[in-house]
This record gives sequence, structure tokens and C-alpha cells, in this order.
Amino acid sequence: MKEEKVLMKGNEAIAEAAIRAGCGAYFGYPITPQNELIAYMAKNMLDKGRIFIQAESETASINMVYGASAAGARAMTSSSSPGISLKQEGISYAAGADIPVVVVNVVRGGPGLGSIAPSQSDYFQSTRGGGHGDYRCIVLAPKSVQECADLTCLAFDLADQYRMPVILLADGMIGQMMEGVVLPPERPLADLPKRDWTVGNMAGRPSRHITSINLVPEELEAKTKGRYARYKIIEEKETRFETAGLDAEDSVDLIMVAYGTSARIALGAKKLAEKEGIKLGIFRPITLWPFPYKALAKIAGRGRPILTVEMSLGQLVEDVKLSALEAAPGTPRPPVHLLGHSGGVIPAEEEVFAEVKKILGK
Repeated sequence: MKEEKVLMKGNEAIAEAAIRAGCGAYFGYPITPQNELIAYMAKNMLDKGRIFIQAESETASINMVYGASAAGARAMTSSSSPGISLKQEGISYAAGADIPVVVVNVVRGGPGLGSIAPSQSDYFQSTRGGGHGDYRCIVLAPKSVQECADLTCLAFDLADQYRMPVILLADGMIGQMMEGVVLPPERPLADLPKRDWTVGNMAGRPSRHITSINLVPEELEAKTKGRYARYKIIEEKETRFETAGLDAEDSVDLIMVAYGTSARIALGAKKLAEKEGIKLGIFRPITLWPFPYKALAKIAGRGRPILTVEMSLGQLVEDVKLSALEAAPGTPRPPVHLLGHSGGVIPAEEEVFAEVKKILGK
């Protein structure tokens, strides 16, 4: 039997998927362009008897998430760029205490208050650890409303599996657009992963102390090194990407690298190119961290020029360049070009195709 699709905004799909994934506590604060998400949670979490609180600030909401997760609940917060900046200290605390939390960032133009238009300029903040200290967050980047739902469920599972923050990074266009989505089945709360490390249900056993502080430098370093050993496992097991038109070794004239809305635009440019006999390939990272360096390095080794398309002025392109440097010895090092926009400006398919032709000298 074919599953029925439901027409939803990306923000709504994230919220519904979180509920179905067993989110027991949501804490947030309104900001455009993710307000549909918090509004959806306000109604539907309470209808299911779960916890919803519109906190007094972004800072309060991330600390509530920290506490709820430490007590045993699958917990989530969401915001848009300036609000996520205010949550960075709490995200760093969660990373330092090995607490699983899910953070949704529906990105808008910046810096500062910027604009309410879609952007991808929070890439560095998400992939490099936006708060203080040595830590990482898993970062998932959907390109469709369907992936908003699917990757939200994955975010909760990865957060629990590796006991760390997971960020769902969706630009404002993805959050606001409406598409058909097949929603995931609802998971019974009894089937969720057991959390035997939490502070709750402590009757009859020693109390547990969850904290990120350690005043002995050598002990803190050892704990951080242990965390990085876990990150190495994540890099090996959880890297995700998608390609289009790159199956054959010598099948393309140029390779585009993009994620989120930019990847959809790149696909449109690919179709325009096909009409003129130009063959383009697309490499789309789904995990922005761990970034698929090895997979892109292998493709970069073909020596074809690479065009990075992003709604920022040069952030993703740095990881693309690092991938090109990892190409096998003796293989060509391809030139890496950038087509970037900022402030909420969205590139057009025709603009991307024109840049392709310029690079190829056509």
C-alpha cells in the first residue's frame, strides 16, 4: 500500500517528525523564519501531554533542553541565526557534559539581526563548534521537506547514540517551502533508547552528577581526547552525501558542490546545461559535519573544475578546497571556484549556469 503524502511546510515537518521520534520536551523562543515550528509544537506537544515551554529567552531555552535531557527526556530547541548565537554557550555545555540534544537552525541572513530571508551563512558556526572549547556537533542539512522529516528522526537517534548535540541546519527557504511529505511512523516511548546515565530514577543506587566542569587540566584533556576518539568513529560511520551525474569516471565537464536550497538550484542549472550539451555533476553533502572529505577528494581527483554554490560568501568552499587537497597523489588538483551570495540573496539557476559556462570558456 502506497504511503500517503501530506502537504506541509518544512518547519511543520520538522516539528511533527520530532514528536513522532519521541521528543518529550521542547523549549524555544519565537524568531522568523522558524516560527511555524514553535507554533506547531505549542499545540501538538501539549495535546500529547508532553512538555512545551516558550522560554523567556533563547539562553533560557537551551539550558532547559540541557536539564530535560539530563533528566531523561528526548529534548529539542529551535531558532534562527541570531537566536542560535545566543544558545552557543548552552550547546557547549551540553557537548562538555555529553548530553544528547537536538538543535534546529532555520538560517536567515546575518551577521547581527541581518534579514529574515534565507541564507547559509551559519555554516562555520555549526560545523566548527560555535561555542567555546574543543567539541563538535553532528550537522545535518536537508534539501527538501521530506528530508526535514527524515533527518529530524535521524538527529534524535544520533544524539542518543553518541551522546552529543546534533544540529539540523535548514536554510529559511527549506523551512518555509511546502511540499508533499511521507511522515515517519510514530515511535512508542517504550521503544526509545534506554538512558541509564541520566540523573532521573535514582532510587536504590548512587546519585549521578552530570557536569562539564573539571578543574584538573590533565583530567579535562583526557576526557576531551576520549570525546575526539568518539568523533573519529562518527567520521567513519556517519558521513552522508548524495551525487547526481557522477557515476561514470569521465562523464562530466564540471562538478558543482552545494547543500540545502543551493543544491536544488544546482540541479536546475544541471538541467539547463543538458540542453546545450554540457555535462555537470553535483556533489551534495548531507552531513556538513562530519564532512565527506574522502568521497569528495576521490571525485576531485578526476581533475574537473569544481564550482561551489552557496548562500554565503565563502564557507562551504573551504571544506571543498580541503577535499581537493586530499585527492590521491599523482591525480590532478582541480581549480575550485565560488558562486556565493549573502544577506538573504538566493542564486538563480540561470546565474549558476552562466558561471559554469564562464569557467568552461563557453
